Amino acid sequence: MNRIEERFVRLKKDGQKGFIVYIGAGDPNLEMTRRLALEFDKMGVDVLELGVPFSDPLADGLVNQLAAQRGLESGTTPAKVLQTVSAIRLASEIPIVLYIYFNLMHRRGLETFVRDAADAGVDGLLALDLPPEESGNYEALMARAGLSAIYLVAPTTPESRIERIVRRGSGFIYYVSREGVTGMQKSVSETIGAMTAKIRAHTELPIAVGFGISTPEQARLVAQNADAIVVGSAIVNQIAEHGRDANLVERVSNFAAGLVRSVKSVKEDET
Repeated sequence: MNRIEERFVRLKKDGQKGFIVYIGAGDPNLEMTRRLALEFDKMGVDVLELGVPFSDPLADGLVNQLAAQRGLESGTTPAKVLQTVSAIRLASEIPIVLYIYFNLMHRRGLETFVRDAADAGVDGLLALDLPPEESGNYEALMARAGLSAIYLVAPTTPESRIERIVRRGSGFIYYVSREGVTGMQKSVSETIGAMTAKIRAHTELPIAVGFGISTPEQARLVAQNADAIVVGSAIVNQIAEHGRDANLVERVSNFAAGLVRSVKSVKEDET
């Protein structure tokens, strides 16, 4: 098992829900990314998603698009993201997923990128724009490298396709709780319970629910129907607001701590 799989096994054994944080790598710079990763680990974050900056982040809303832009402006490249992961690994075993657009892997050479990611200490890849039906030998390369191939399921995904997607995924299934792009929302979707039940009918993989969760109350509500929740834009927005602040790590971690506590207050026997 890799770190992702080990973490979810431990969470299940302890009767706890998982908390996954997304941030844009290199926003505001890669040293701050490293420091935030270490702080997230200390405060109980279960998985860290690092968004690899890309010039055309079509799956992302404005908050994460601007984070990608800031990452590019700080000189962040896929190779430098992997160097940063290696630096994180000197002090932390937090499971790390790269949230990445396929063109970045294709340009490097898929086999080379997967190997380099594994060597750096990455545990999984979430390729935003790689449909399972068009993934070719991607899952085989990932399996050989010991990496989880994480796939998305959307509210509009037909059940027949859900079955095909989850059969090819590993690590966890990422359920996108809303149609459209990433971004903070004022309320959570009312269909999360029904959709997670539909996904569970076809897989024993953990289900992480994301897109739009931005408050402790929303996090706790969603956690009742999920194995883990993902918070991205709300935390990225904190980085945008305080990116020039010398106390950035403290400010972001204080914000995230409330979300972590809310999720960890939900036990398996409550769901």
